Amino acid sequence: MKFPHFSPYRHFWAASTLVVGAAFPAQADLFENLKFSGIFETQTALAFQGSALQKSDFVLTPELSFDITSNTRFTLIGRLRGDVKDRLEPGAPTDFNRAAMSGRAFLGDHVGAEIREAYIDTEIGNSYLRIGKQQVVWGQADGLKVLDVLNPQSFREFILPEFEDSRIPLWSANAEIPIGDLTLQLVWIPDTTYDDIPEAGSSFAFTSPLIVPQAPPGVPVTFGPIDKPTNAFADSDVGIKLSAFLSGWDLTLNYAYHYFDRPVVRRSITETGVTIDQKYERSHLVGGTFSNVFGAFTLRGELGLSTNRYFRTNDLTDIDGVVRANDFSYVLGVDHSGFSNWFLSAQLFQSFLSNHQPGMARASVDTSMTFLARRDFMNEALTAEALLIHSLSDGDGLLQLSVQYEWKSNIRLKAGADVFYGKQAGLFGQFQENDRITAGIEISF
Repeated sequence: MKFPHFSPYRHFWAASTLVVGAAFPAQADLFENLKFSGIFETQTALAFQGSALQKSDFVLTPELSFDITSNTRFTLIGRLRGDVKDRLEPGAPTDFNRAAMSGRAFLGDHVGAEIREAYIDTEIGNSYLRIGKQQVVWGQADGLKVLDVLNPQSFREFILPEFEDSRIPLWSANAEIPIGDLTLQLVWIPDTTYDDIPEAGSSFAFTSPLIVPQAPPGVPVTFGPIDKPTNAFADSDVGIKLSAFLSGWDLTLNYAYHYFDRPVVRRSITETGVTIDQKYERSHLVGGTFSNVFGAFTLRGELGLSTNRYFRTNDLTDIDGVVRANDFSYVLGVDHSGFSNWFLSAQLFQSFLSNHQPGMARASVDTSMTFLARRDFMNEALTAEALLIHSLSDGDGLLQLSVQYEWKSNIRLKAGADVFYGKQAGLFGQFQENDRITAGIEISF
């Protein structure tokens, strides 16, 4: 069994202890209002092609919380996951992308456990503070991300799970400070954990040339070491958000200085073959969000400018196979809830690259649209939902269908289908052989 090593974060824990110690007296009763709950769920996924069993797993998510003082609460959330088939992360993953304190423990190849979240909530004056392992969510887009960059993501099932489940919580300090009619959020993340990227042989391993360098047939490929940040302080990320409510508009202004959560893949061509090196790179993100309600319609959007991004090029004369550019992206969405028991939503997503060069794997402008329809039946006991993500640039996409029935107050039955389409070179089309139907049960306690 592998266990995470905790020592790199001793300074973070010391600082956290000082802050928390100042927030509440030592004689506080640590077990006031103790609560224990959790969710046990199973899901089986059967691939369309060949009727192969893609996964058959269970997930246990226990949650423990208690009051330390009248305004301070501790929360601990775990996750125990087992998968009979072990095709999504074959073997025990190396977790090289994770900081030691955010690592997972594995029992053989089929069962893994981790501390999902562990944080303390407290108030200091009018300010709110959360310290510990947590999710910090920016933006409101469905299926696509612009500003939601502070937490990395697990791609073990690509983007099929909800972001809340696939987002990787990080050890962080998160403060919200009221300033008149504004709210200032300050986030410090000394956790050098990045995206979980499926390894070769996994069901959802990346193969698209938009992501993975392509070597000519028969040319030997050598993989060099991955240059990953490891210093909790020098390599930490920071985020600042200013929120306001003005004339009916919810507005935010966001800034983050962070490592992009997927490494830049560079190649070098020699007489003996191709060498691949990977390195995580820093980026500045500046952006904001807006939303307002107009009767039964909600207009919302988010936009962001990311600097120092790297994109693949097929130009063999390029020395390292990547081009550095700035990426301006936005999402514009419209939601409608005016029809009885219906919720409808549509989004337009566009990304514009500066410094676009001939031979780059992606176009200078990338455009996608999403459509979401949700319908409640039987006094909201039964919910059906369809989400379509379609790339107008590459002509591929993903259709997700789901139905959920609340059999009892604590038991939900679930079924669904995930259908990919388009060319295999596309971001979604690369998984066209992974179409599947799913069924499962969720029990809360």
